[in-house]
Amino acid sequence: MKRQIYDCSEGCPVESTLQIIAGKWKAVILYYLIQNDICHFGQLQRQLKNCSRRMLALQLKELEDDNIIEKTIYPVMPPKTDYKLTDFGRALIPVINAMETWGTYYNNVVSKKNTEHESGSK
Repeated sequence: MKRQIYDCSEGCPVESTLQIIAGKWKAVILYYLIQNDICHFGQLQRQLKNCSRRMLALQLKELEDDNIIEKTIYPVMPPKTDYKLTDFGRALIPVINAMETWGTYYNNVVSKKNTEHESGSK
């Protein structure tokens, strides 16, 4: 299935950003690449436990096609593949870091509400 490419040249800049990082796993992949600089396919697969091998490969391919990440294949047996952010992809670091900050805030709010709900229901 070919993904839809949107013409965002005159559109909303948020839509343009989402076009690149949309997908359940892309932002998470970018997060791990920011944390580790370089990741192997197997390393990413272990981090994204609920992501199938096929879906991970597809998401990586789309990020590579969009010039966000760079793939290096080493001629060894078994083959070794590394992924890292391109210079263009590094421009997304503040976006992913902001998502991490907000996600941490959200998780703390939800955790606090759950704790209050549990202690109030006793």
